[in-house]
Amino acid sequence: MGISLLDCADPDPKSACRKIYEKITRQADRLVATGEAIEREFGIPIVNKRISVTPMALVAGASETEDCVPFALALDRAAQTCGINFIGGYSALVQKGMTEADEKLIRSIPEALARTELVCSSVNVGSTRAGINMDAVALMLSLIHISEP
Repeated sequence: MGISLLDCADPDPKSACRKIYEKITRQADRLVATGEAIEREFGIPIVNKRISVTPMALVAGASETEDCVPFALALDRAAQTCGINFIGGYSALVQKGMTEADEKLIRSIPEALARTELVCSSVNVGSTRAGINMDAVALMLSLIHISEP
């Protein structure tokens, strides 16, 4: 299920997170039950019941905050309330350039993923048309810590 969260943008991050939680839980309240009904009707398992939302950098960018992690926590809480397997959209689309909001969200990804259970994150650093945003690649590399065996 895809849900647009653009209308949840708010200068107050607490208000934005409340709107995000309320919209997701309202729109997806029957998602799992509907998936299970389809499974029974057709005899085919639906392995993952999931939600995809507007890239969170776009929504969080309207808020006056340095900390994007509460947005991930709101997504995770909504996903748990709905009983889904995962929620995607803690993301930034930076192939054409990176805003301050994009950078804040990207820098928050390690903590956001450490503090949530069902949130999936992505950063689109390139495309065939736009090329590769090497500044975004460098930022991502600085955040990935690979421990040696």
